[in-house]
Amino acid sequence: MYYWSRMSHSQAESVIKNIIREIGQECAMKGQTVSETLVAFMVKAVVLDPRNEFNVDRTLTKNDVQKLIKLCVSRLLDAANPSLDTIKMQVYFDMNYTNRVELLNEQHRILEARLAPVSREITDNRARTREELESIYRKIVSYVLLRSGLGSPTDIKVVREATAALQSVFPQTELGVFLSLSKKDKERQLKELTMIVTGIRLFNKDCGKGGEGIDDLPAILNEAIPAATQPIDAELRASHDLAYRYTAVLEMMHESPHRNIEARLSMLKEALFNVRQHEAFLCIILSDVITCAQEVEMMDKQFAAQIEQLKNTVQAKTAVPTSQVFPIFLALANLWTSFQDEILLLSFLTNLTVSLQQFLGIHAQLFPDDVMESLLEGVTVKSDEQRIKETMGIKVNVSDFKEQEWLFPETTANFDQLLIQYRGFCAHALAEKDGLLLPGNPAIGILKHKEKYYTFSSKESAYVFAQNPDMFIHLIGEKAKEYAELIQLLELHHQFESVAPYSQVRSGDKRSMKPITKCDSSTQTDTHILPPTIVKSYEWNEWELRRKAIKLANLRKKLTHSVQTNLSHMRKDNSTQVYLLKDFGTQTKLDNSSNVPRPQIFLAGLRGGSTSTTCMVKVNLTRAVDET
Repeated sequence: MYYWSRMSHSQAESVIKNIIREIGQECAMKGQTVSETLVAFMVKAVVLDPRNEFNVDRTLTKNDVQKLIKLCVSRLLDAANPSLDTIKMQVYFDMNYTNRVELLNEQHRILEARLAPVSREITDNRARTREELESIYRKIVSYVLLRSGLGSPTDIKVVREATAALQSVFPQTELGVFLSLSKKDKERQLKELTMIVTGIRLFNKDCGKGGEGIDDLPAILNEAIPAATQPIDAELRASHDLAYRYTAVLEMMHESPHRNIEARLSMLKEALFNVRQHEAFLCIILSDVITCAQEVEMMDKQFAAQIEQLKNTVQAKTAVPTSQVFPIFLALANLWTSFQDEILLLSFLTNLTVSLQQFLGIHAQLFPDDVMESLLEGVTVKSDEQRIKETMGIKVNVSDFKEQEWLFPETTANFDQLLIQYRGFCAHALAEKDGLLLPGNPAIGILKHKEKYYTFSSKESAYVFAQNPDMFIHLIGEKAKEYAELIQLLELHHQFESVAPYSQVRSGDKRSMKPITKCDSSTQTDTHILPPTIVKSYEWNEWELRRKAIKLANLRKKLTHSVQTNLSHMRKDNSTQVYLLKDFGTQTKLDNSSNVPRPQIFLAGLRGGSTSTTCMVKVNLTRAVDET
């Protein structure tokens, strides 16, 4: 393991088991029974604590082992130690809490295991006689009742009602066909018959014609959820009140260290860690209860809708096609199973809340009301909301930092979903004020450092932390070595993987989320991004297509001939370039014109006269040029 560098893994594991076994035996001899998980966590915590001076890079000697056992037994038997109660609370919660999906899957596996013998008696039976067939049918009825949880198989009225519902969909005459099926098909049909019979009985109960032994689960849940939420809210308020008071006292002690209360400093811090851890666990439980309430509200509406649809389908008919009603019966059965699951979940969460109270008795013992009143004299107690409200409107100036990245609500889309380190407490206060848990205000600015996110209680704390984040992170890690309960409280499992709880390791891949930054931007696209895809050869006219087809058919019958001449053989393509002629024009100084007389010549005597001879006379009446 991590503190036996020269041993093989198997040797180190064997030594650790022996140490854990010996510590458990010594505690049992002194009247204290402890679980191996708690002892293992305590061994790791003692080794990590630098005050105990264990060298993790050196093989432990026999004296070191005896010292380790002595320290672990001493801490495990310290009844007045808030730190031990916190560690016990963390171990108990880690060993008992599971999310709703895993819890329901485990319960379904348990149900299947309990029904397996009954199912085998039915599927493996080779009945032939009438008495054997009747016996199998009764076993099927018992199986249906046990699987559905609607009444006891020993109640005669419940058995009669279930038998009548089963006979309506699976008469005894069909047992021969059922027994001829394969084992898997038999198991599948048994489950399907259970759901159909469950749906029939639920519908009959709603119509007032049956429902013997069936509890009104929706009404029970609607009463149980507020009854479960109120105690959790009350305990959460009490934990908040204690946390606020402890925080106020510790803050005052840090600011005025000369007051005569230094002896209680370590005990107060451990008490604060205890109550803050209880608060974190209660928030997880309350979130699951709220999820239950939301699921029940949704299922109530779905159940009522399915009943109404079934009533409209059946109405007053004596026979209804199975294809119409069987799917509704199956849906009703699934919804009723979900109601049963929510009852189970609510009971589990209520019991877990009550069980956590056993780890809080130390507060009244160490810090009764009169002691707290004397410590709080002249001190103002502030709630987390009041502390955050005091710093609203104050933000980090990003221009003051060149290398650090800051995230703000208005620039980060998933701001509320970021996984804040140290469970949202101020990172600077944890390091500088000796583990003081002050709530951080994300509105001041979230510092992103090495893909992790940190919040702060004030602007000044943010500036100081941002100057050297690695130093403060290291200081917090050293503080967690002294107080091992801080590892789970502040979720420091990435620094201390050897003490990471199973629940954190199991869900570690779901806990990281990167910020999605946002800014104003605009884009513009062209009207037609892609070139036009018009096919110019397209023809819609049928006759035009026929014409082209005939033309192509004719071309198939034609031959193309070509010849090659000597002159054209291997000729090259040449090109030449010429310079085009230019147009020229001239301009004279004077524009003159002349006009010549129009010729006017007349011929007379062409038609002849009284004489036998023709005498023509030519008369020129054209004017002279100088007269014009």
